[in-house]
Amino acid sequence: MSSQEGLQDSAILMLALGEESAAEVFKHLSPKEAQMIGEAMARIRTTKKEKVEEVISRFRADTEGQGMLVDDTNKYIRTVLTRALGEERGGLLIDRILQGGDVSGIESLKWMDAASVGELIRGEHPQIIASILVHLERDHASAILQQFSERTRNDVMLRIATLDGIQPNALRELNDVLGRVLAGSDKLKKSKLGGSKTAAEILNFMNGNQDQVVIEAIRETDPDLAQKVIDQMFTFDDLIKLEDSAIQLILREVQSDQLVIALKSTEPSLRDKIFKNMSQRAAETLREDLESKGPVKISDVEAQQKDILKIVRRLIEEGQIALVSGTEEGYV
Repeated sequence: MSSQEGLQDSAILMLALGEESAAEVFKHLSPKEAQMIGEAMARIRTTKKEKVEEVISRFRADTEGQGMLVDDTNKYIRTVLTRALGEERGGLLIDRILQGGDVSGIESLKWMDAASVGELIRGEHPQIIASILVHLERDHASAILQQFSERTRNDVMLRIATLDGIQPNALRELNDVLGRVLAGSDKLKKSKLGGSKTAAEILNFMNGNQDQVVIEAIRETDPDLAQKVIDQMFTFDDLIKLEDSAIQLILREVQSDQLVIALKSTEPSLRDKIFKNMSQRAAETLREDLESKGPVKISDVEAQQKDILKIVRRLIEEGQIALVSGTEEGYV
């Protein structure tokens, strides 16, 4: 089953469960998961009874499917999200899914595309931008950074890497910039946001050689910090640390020609791990293709490796696999 089919089935299940049960499920979802499932629910009006029964049976629930799942899907979504997330947070997501309306504050940025966020905060001080980005999911923050000039991008990443927390007064400043959504207190402990690990996670999602450009800019200011960031970045070679089952899931979504190029510069040990998680025939074909493949530009190899890592990170977000760094700390 593809991830899109799984998302569709999850939306059907939420519509079939009833408002109270669906709200309980939404309480356990991340913002991104809630948005994805909510948007899928909003696209559904009717579905075949057989499909509903199929979905329900896979979740071991007993129900009678109906062609029309609910009379008013929008009203249903509003009720479920409000019960699950409360009036304020639920309202932010409802506006994004149903009306597409703009909402203010850092929470609203989680539902906005990278280009829109980049345009919104482009004129802010790099320290403000850094403080905003550490609140967002790493792939989202990386995409936003790519909307800025190289100079701004390097400046912001250096500030993220040296950030050891957000003081309450800084949160209030962000409120002023983004609509006073978040609140702070001098008596509260600072939030554990930023630092070299956050910088590494954001750099993992950058395209092309932008990550290396940023690393070099940090190195010029603080060589030790640059090395600390590098040490916490997950690279293509780190795939060898994955369980065999995770490798098999990844290989299902990678094209053979893409894999040939990505493996050109890898260690034999990683190639062997890939081979052993393929059928004998597929492994033999891959070996032959690698041997017959002529010289490949390093930039092409890196591009294919980054594309495969994007697949890996999506599978992580979906909870299908888990990555670990050299320190056995998971990347999420």
